[in-house]
Amino acid sequence: MPRFAYVNGRYLPHDEAAVHIEDRGFQFADGVYEVATIVGGRFADLEGHLARLERSLRELRMPWPVKPASLRLIMRELAARNGVRDGLVYVQVTRGVAPRDFRFPADAVPTLVLTCRRSRFQTARQLAEGVSVITIPDIRWLRRDIKTVGLLAQSLGKQKAAEAGAYEAWQVDPDGTVTEGCSSNAWIVTADGTLVTRPASNLILNGITRLSLLRIARDLGIPVEERPFTVAEAHAAREALMSSAGSFALPVTRIDGQPVGEGRPGPLTLRLRAAYLADVGAPDPVGRV
Repeated sequence: MPRFAYVNGRYLPHDEAAVHIEDRGFQFADGVYEVATIVGGRFADLEGHLARLERSLRELRMPWPVKPASLRLIMRELAARNGVRDGLVYVQVTRGVAPRDFRFPADAVPTLVLTCRRSRFQTARQLAEGVSVITIPDIRWLRRDIKTVGLLAQSLGKQKAAEAGAYEAWQVDPDGTVTEGCSSNAWIVTADGTLVTRPASNLILNGITRLSLLRIARDLGIPVEERPFTVAEAHAAREALMSSAGSFALPVTRIDGQPVGEGRPGPLTLRLRAAYLADVGAPDPVGRV
């Protein structure tokens, strides 16, 4: 089946989609993005992703490229044209095309690009055994709450994780506390069964899946603390997990080569994952094409 993308009002074959060389997203990383998950033909947490996109645009003083209602329709149409029932829709908005100048252009028109692809998300083995993470220094700028396309630090971290045979890298501030993963939020479960994750601030991206998991955990009566936790606490935790649009709630069973808890996925993590997928009205997509 041919693959399609969307660029500034046109659905195009994916291989033909392009933007101008002086687009500010290319030259200055002057843009924002969202990734929405489709599970079983349904978008998960779509309104949350659009709300965060609106916030990111506002923080960078950028207008919507189209009305939010129109963007919803474009996303659904692109998913349909690509025949995606389990996968991801990527939405990127930049300030637009203008002669290269650090200052904002006065009359640039925002660039809107969408792509869509199928995804297996995690393998059955990853869910059964959990995944490993390494810890690395957090070298990013201090507005991590804005979902910008400036992802070089995260790319370097992901590469370090891959070279270490790990699934993800957890970034660590100079005070020794974990901020978040390179493309996920980080969580631990303490010895007394409390679910802990860093509070939302300028130091992390407030994940949409994170927000849903917090709500679900409280509804289930699971004790929750939003506070920083140290690498040492993570090593000593009963369970650890990561969350994102594409990982849902995924067990972390090794940190820096050390087993977490009993070294296998914990019951609270698996309970949260099942509850999240039930909340978005989708079966677990592990193993599906």
